[in-house]
Amino acid sequence: VQLTESGGGSVQSGGSLRLSCGGSGFTYSSYCMGWFRQAPNKEREEVAAIDSDGPTFYADSVKGRATISQDSAKHAIYLQIDSLKPEDTAKYYCAAGGIWYRGRCISHKYWGQGTQVTVEA
Repeated sequence: VQLTESGGGSVQSGGSLRLSCGGSGFTYSSYCMGWFRQAPNKEREEVAAIDSDGPTFYADSVKGRATISQDSAKHAIYLQIDSLKPEDTAKYYCAAGGIWYRGRCISHKYWGQGTQVTVEA
């Protein structure tokens, strides 16, 4: 199984980024996928998730600014974050192979290596 993230970088506060995650080696339609982030000296935080059937989850910290989407044909998910803030600075990880349970994607089996997002004030 391989997950590859892309789309990170440095952006000014108020800007936007679109992260991409492509996966291979697993049955995409059987699982949910999502994005996590971890800033230095902070715990990993779930940012957003999407089930193969379409339901989504967003953390309160990005709700209204983020959109998660998927392309099942490409086994890919995307995360668009608008109105970026310095506190969005973190390494963003794609996670796959999860189970959709009570509105959340849990028990992810697979993780990407992460892509850094830096928001400059």
